[in-house]
Formats: sequence, C-alpha cells, structure tokens
Amino acid sequence: MILGRLLLGFVLLAIAIQLIRPARTNPPENPAKTIYASLKVDPALMPILERSCKDCHSNRTVWPWYSGVAPASWMVIHHVNEGREKMNFSEWGGYDADQTQAFLGRMCREVSQDHMPLSSYTLIHRNAFLSDADRQAICNWTQRVAH
Repeated sequence: MILGRLLLGFVLLAIAIQLIRPARTNPPENPAKTIYASLKVDPALMPILERSCKDCHSNRTVWPWYSGVAPASWMVIHHVNEGREKMNFSEWGGYDADQTQAFLGRMCREVSQDHMPLSSYTLIHRNAFLSDADRQAICNWTQRVAH
C-alpha cells in the first residue's frame, strides 16, 4: 500500500515538474556579427567548432528532444544560456579587442584542460568529443589569430 502511494506520488511529481518550462531560445543571428565574419576561421576548423561548440556558444542551438523533458531540460537550458553568456560565436562582432583576445586564450585553455566541451554533453553527443588533433587545431588557430 505504501509502495503504491509512493509510486503514485512519484508519477504525479514527474508530471507536475513538466509544467516548469524554461525558454529554449535561439535569438536571431546577424551573419555579419558571427565569429566566421569577424575572424579568419580555417576551413578545417569550422566543422570542429560546429560539432563541439555551437550548441552552447551560439544562437543556433539544435535543441534535442530531451531538452523539453524536465528535469533534463533545466540542465540543458541552463548550460546553453551560461555558454552563450560566457562566449557567443553569434555575437562575436560585438566584442571589443580585449574581449576577443581573452576569449581566444580561454578557448585554447578550456579545450587543452579538457574542460570543454562539457563531459555531460559529450556523454550524449559522442561526435562532439575533441581528439588531441582537434584540441591542437583549436589552439594553433587561436594563437595565430590572437596575434
């Protein structure tokens, strides 16, 4: 009897939390302000940035099905919003020279230390995993364009 009530309570809670729905947004992107318009991005680097960075660091997030199911949706939306706030490829043209230099340095540091992409992201998005060659390509590029 108690187990049945606990199960019913859990099911009702799981349904109720679906009502808490943070916004999944993709703000408009001005192509003239993107990182690709602002910096010379090596053609070989573009696919790496697209598969491993853009979902959290641009306004072109591809929202997976689980981003609409609480509580996973809360974590995914939080990570995307935080990623865009920290550095946004779609808003790159709005950054000043100091910010650009800082972001380029941080990009290399974060991927070199295996902090990005987040392990929670690569766990599900296996194609986003960065190889040593990918990390080196990012760092070589950031160092080249930073000077």
